[in-house]
Amino acid sequence: MIALGIESTAHTFGVATVDERGNILSNSRDMFKPELGKGFTPYELAEHHYGISGEILDKSLKEANITWDSIDVVAFSQGMGIPNSLKVGAALARYLSLKYSKPLIGVNHGIAHIEIGKLKTGSSDPVIVYLSGGNSQILAYVSGRYRVFGETQDIPVGNALDVLARELGLPMPGGPEIEKIAKNGGFTDLPYVVKGMDMSFTGIMTAAIEKFKEGVRKEDIAYSMQEVCFSMLTEVTERALAHTNKKEVLLVGGVAANKRLQEMMKVMCEERGANFYVVPQEYAGDNGSNIAWAGILVYNSNGKLSVEDSRVKQNWRTEDVEITWLK
Repeated sequence: MIALGIESTAHTFGVATVDERGNILSNSRDMFKPELGKGFTPYELAEHHYGISGEILDKSLKEANITWDSIDVVAFSQGMGIPNSLKVGAALARYLSLKYSKPLIGVNHGIAHIEIGKLKTGSSDPVIVYLSGGNSQILAYVSGRYRVFGETQDIPVGNALDVLARELGLPMPGGPEIEKIAKNGGFTDLPYVVKGMDMSFTGIMTAAIEKFKEGVRKEDIAYSMQEVCFSMLTEVTERALAHTNKKEVLLVGGVAANKRLQEMMKVMCEERGANFYVVPQEYAGDNGSNIAWAGILVYNSNGKLSVEDSRVKQNWRTEDVEITWLK
């Protein structure tokens, strides 16, 4: 079996092909990059995705060296995400499903990040740290679902890093740029906000921006932002690990590529006797292979989706999905 996966939740449009053994046959994508100092609008994202979708689809099929006769399933990111972006991928998936008579599968974006992480690392039953521009959650599989044990109460850490990067005059995406300059920084005091098992990043981000306006070096701001935010995430992850009595931690999502975050999590896991896994960088950010692999899991355990039920779900939370492929 081969699945074609379409990713379009936010700034990236991707198409990939994956077989039922988890082999990535192709993984093509293109990211919308705003002008320096600017963010993006939902309209701009949709225009980008519409404009690039045909090229990325053709590129992915060519890279895999397959035709539509070899594809068995069409999967797409149905939610959560930015509606304008999601609708582009959903429309293309419906069209391809109907044109080539292929089963249609709607995939939860968060579940896709988790499952590609497990596939590529060999992790079996981890506490999952899912961090991206749109999500900051600490999860674990319990009673048929990936349950949320802690999350942000306001903006995700990836979004906070992006906003701070724009204020510091750095290119997008902001996280990697923050990481670069943080290597030459020192500590300046920022608020540390953990509330039970949840976190808040808005106040930290605002305080960091104010410090920069007061004349604190951008390198020091970047360093301190990482140290405080990642310490908060590590604290909550450690408590989730103790509560669930699991022996693995898996870091997934775009922010998973940050080496300082990986270092903190690794030290914590070593102290607790737990194994630490990080999704390979190629699959950390948004991409179609995540969607294709999750599409195979969903299809094999739960069947196809009707076109009538394929509307996008902007706020489709991870714990809303019944995990039918795990027992």
